[in-house]
Amino acid sequence: MFNVPLKLSFITLAVISCFFLNSCKSVDAKKYPPDPRERVKKNLEEGRGFRLNEGIDKIRKGGGNFEFASSNELWRASLDIIDFMPLASANYSGGIIITDWYTDGSNPNQTVKITIRFLSNEIRSDAIDIKVYQKDCNKNFECKISQQTGVIQSELRKEILKKATLYKKENKDKDFKPYVMPSKKSASD
Repeated sequence: MFNVPLKLSFITLAVISCFFLNSCKSVDAKKYPPDPRERVKKNLEEGRGFRLNEGIDKIRKGGGNFEFASSNELWRASLDIIDFMPLASANYSGGIIITDWYTDGSNPNQTVKITIRFLSNEIRSDAIDIKVYQKDCNKNFECKISQQTGVIQSELRKEILKKATLYKKENKDKDFKPYVMPSKKSASD
């Protein structure tokens, strides 16, 4: 009677219909204000919507609210503090900065290398793990590498956190735009 492909299409249609019907969920009307403007405001404040005009402006400007290295205060501060040292690697997505061996010229047989690992985006003393390595070489180019702790490490941490805090203060309210309710049109309009 029925063709096999026709039976399969009915079964497929039934399965798809079940998925669509199960995806509908009930909503408690008491939790949402009856005025549409108030619902929009509530949804935007809770992050469940977007503002179309702002989105278009951001596209025109070529940006948005992304977690790039330039918006992370700790990352920027770290790069600024060690900007005099050549970088071997800077991987934002991996959360690590590694400098190359550096000497200030006073003792060419002694060089320093720094690694900064980011454990959090928050500006806290335990958000970054700083390791300082020192390489001492003799005249025969036999080198000994040791990890340094103490003054250099704590001073770097202090300076990075201080600069990151300044960046955070500068950007605190920069991107905040409160939602302004459009004026209600009167009945005569």
